[in-house]
Amino acid sequence: MSEHAHAVNAAVTGISALPGAAGPLAAARAMTRFLNHDEVPFHALIEPAQDAVREALAARPGRFAPIVHDWCMFNFGSHDSKGDRRRSHAADVGYELGSALAVDADDGRPLGPMEFRLRIAGGVLSTRPGGAEDPPGRVDELGDVMAAAESRRPPRRPVHVVDREADSVGRYREWQAAGRLFLVRADASRVLLHGGRERKLDDVVADLGAAGAFVDAADAGGPAIVTIAAGVGRVKAAEAAVVLHRPAKRTAGGKTAGGHKRKQEVPGPPPPLRMVVTRVVGDLGTVLAEWRLLANVPAEEADAATIGRWYARRWEVETYHRLLKTSGMNAEAWRQQEGEAFLRRLCIASTACLTVWHLRRDESAEAARLRKTLVRLSGRRMRRGVESTAPALLAGLERLLAIDDLMRTEDLAEVLALARRALPRLFPQRPG
Repeated sequence: MSEHAHAVNAAVTGISALPGAAGPLAAARAMTRFLNHDEVPFHALIEPAQDAVREALAARPGRFAPIVHDWCMFNFGSHDSKGDRRRSHAADVGYELGSALAVDADDGRPLGPMEFRLRIAGGVLSTRPGGAEDPPGRVDELGDVMAAAESRRPPRRPVHVVDREADSVGRYREWQAAGRLFLVRADASRVLLHGGRERKLDDVVADLGAAGAFVDAADAGGPAIVTIAAGVGRVKAAEAAVVLHRPAKRTAGGKTAGGHKRKQEVPGPPPPLRMVVTRVVGDLGTVLAEWRLLANVPAEEADAATIGRWYARRWEVETYHRLLKTSGMNAEAWRQQEGEAFLRRLCIASTACLTVWHLRRDESAEAARLRKTLVRLSGRRMRRGVESTAPALLAGLERLLAIDDLMRTEDLAEVLALARRALPRLFPQRPG
């Protein structure tokens, strides 16, 4: 994991060989043997991260633990050596990662992955003991993923947070029948019952705005502030009680005359839900983002502002995936030739990423000073008002680990003296 604690680029995608550990070639060979060892099970590699999640949840008060479910594609269109790549779309060839990421309900800090699933050409590789099925659609696997997360008995009750692709009456019925709590982004075209009559979702949202129902979502004693792609803003939320009265639909096979997939209506009890509308509002009052959410968390246990804050924190899984990909580990340039080896390495790299996530959220004076030092070691420039970024902390951490290892085996003063003699322009003699 220490050898993965660095941000890489397209030209340098291998592990970081620490000076005292082994030569670069020996380190690469050792990692290759480890990643391709059949007796290294996936679930053993993710257990340390799962243990860290349990410890973090147990250390703080609270009833709920949001678990964010999401997918991202690792594109390997030019990696012909990978014989088990999967095609998800016409231009996407590679591996698709499904993540179940536990998030702190109060500050949104990523606590760790509960599970990874890697879809390859031959099926699904999972860190779940016993593996996972390969369902027709990726959302179809969520029932089993939720059950697996709850079987580990986390100290807080899980609330499963999913994006709009999971908005389905049939799934809501299934999850409610299993006693699961969920929070899903609703499709904009949804029609529902509100106040005893059928209404469009947009009309209900407009009524909430006209009534001044939006309130600030509190976070650690103040308004919840989140950073999304559109900028930084305050989280506001409002809610209404609704019923999804229309029947569920499922694919029945074949196509209609218009070429669309034929659907079959599935009767069942109409699920009553809470519709929570969350807005991220900028300093000038501009709405940077708005999400229409459906949830079954009891109102007496979590108000609309809390639900809104939980979903606003969903953005953390996007930045978590980005840290694994382009802005950190650059996993799309890894040269492992099989999905099994790729997933093993991903588990290790993910744990290394979590170290910097936790450091970013640490509010102690020592952590703040360490962050400043790591950014200085990284050589990265921060934007005005930004103390640190996860990629910068990764880059600085790699250099600090190397310095620590060097000082264990070498005399730093002697090394600097050698540098001043060999590279006098870079290491000039200091006065005195």
